[in-house]
Amino acid sequence: MIEQDESEPVAAASEGGAHGEVSRDAAAVPAQEERTEAAEAVERELALLFRRARSVTAGVAAQVHPRLDAESYVLLLMVADAGRLRGMDVAERARLDKSTVSRQIAALVDLDLLERVPDPDDGRARLIQLSAQGRRCLARVQDQGSERLRAVFASWPTHDLQEFARLLGRLNGAA
Repeated sequence: MIEQDESEPVAAASEGGAHGEVSRDAAAVPAQEERTEAAEAVERELALLFRRARSVTAGVAAQVHPRLDAESYVLLLMVADAGRLRGMDVAERARLDKSTVSRQIAALVDLDLLERVPDPDDGRARLIQLSAQGRRCLARVQDQGSERLRAVFASWPTHDLQEFARLLGRLNGAA
């Protein structure tokens, strides 16, 4: 559950009254309930967003190549963002077992989406990078994805988009 932001005032019990009774700030309980409900709503919406993202990722992966699975698509995006990488660097970034990543890389090479190239710093080592085919396929589906997002956000006021981006950045920074 999402905890209280330290910057928000916390309603506390205070001593007072003619008989030294302890009274509670009347707004404290409703404010905490409201915060709990808001946190639960965020959790529900994030769960829905994650489910939809998994579904969209699987569909986009199939658009890149009919035999590409969602997990390998995510790895392909990682390589696209980072450029040339060693297999062990991919495993660390993805937080996956090296053997799992090795199988995914081999499958992506077989699909001609990645290619292995010599490491200029270590002649014995190999790096992976997008192949020309991989760059073309990713560019095509990313352009389509950008068009879909622009359509979704077309009716949003600019200040809402800016606030949404700010809040997503804050959430991603905390993760």
